[in-house]
Amino acid sequence: MAELSIDLIWKYVADAEFPNRHAITFSGAQQIESDAAPDWGGSESATNPEQGLAAAMASCHMMTFLALANKTKWPISQYADHATAHLGKNSSGQMAVVKIDLAPIVTLDADFECTDDMLITMHERAHRYCFIANSVSDSLRVDIKPVRAP
Repeated sequence: MAELSIDLIWKYVADAEFPNRHAITFSGAQQIESDAAPDWGGSESATNPEQGLAAAMASCHMMTFLALANKTKWPISQYADHATAHLGKNSSGQMAVVKIDLAPIVTLDADFECTDDMLITMHERAHRYCFIANSVSDSLRVDIKPVRAP
């Protein structure tokens, strides 16, 4: 099995009441600044873990969708998504990401015949095979509302 890692570093800031800001480095190169969500005292200019989870879900769903589309010879010319993580209390009464909304917009070649049902079925298959979707708790609901591009 593959092992995929990140490096995280946090440093104490004397003037901060409770500093959460930290750096996450991916594959030894790309680095992002991360913080708590703004509602929890974090900066809006930094990525927060909840956004990271939504990004991971959307990215995995897209890559799985594109792999399935390629395998079945669907001519995809563009894919876009707007993912939203929703915080709330889970069934144990603890704060959690309780839902992630995906709103993928898939642009197919104009001459490709694809019904709405076919598109929905392909998104359902992508969700079923997505590694991230298969890794999160069953209590996390993922709503996928695909939109056909004009």
